[in-house]
Amino acid sequence: MAKIFANATSSFIFLFNVILFSLTLAAAKPEGFSRNLSPKTLGLKREKLSHLHFYFHDIVSGSNPTAVPVARAAMTKNSFSSFGLVTMMDDPLTVKPEISSKLVGRAQGIYASASQSELSFLMALNFVFTEGKYNGSTLSILGRNSVLSGIREMPVVGGSGLFRFARGYAQAKTHDLDFKTGDAIVEYNVYVFHY
Repeated sequence: MAKIFANATSSFIFLFNVILFSLTLAAAKPEGFSRNLSPKTLGLKREKLSHLHFYFHDIVSGSNPTAVPVARAAMTKNSFSSFGLVTMMDDPLTVKPEISSKLVGRAQGIYASASQSELSFLMALNFVFTEGKYNGSTLSILGRNSVLSGIREMPVVGGSGLFRFARGYAQAKTHDLDFKTGDAIVEYNVYVFHY
């Protein structure tokens, strides 16, 4: 009987030590490179939803283009969709479709023809705002732009400045496309959650 009692006591003590050790590890502060924070720690207040509306001017023609090819595949020249073409842009963003209207920012980044069967771009860009309360803030877009579709939707994957922790989507609608020059004016409606 004493032997059974000793084994039970030993098992109980072992189990107690395992539980105590586990609780100690759970309560210990992590010594790694990350930790959980309250949004208030960074001064973040209530999240809000903003709607931004502007026009994107992609100018590929003339002596001062805002978008220029930087790479192309050997097959690009024979491809209906310009598959393999990579273009760098620094396109103006304005409040109206006219290029002479008020400048509110720039679209800076790249787009690449990513489909062999249709004119469709992989867009990786920042909307860099230069006007009003969003001056100095950016929104980052990464997504698919099927250029000849009526309205295209691309995700907002982040931002900076007043758009820290941004998430949402951008809707693009071609306002004007000159098939001779390749120049385009695109209307954007951007819906973004941010603090």
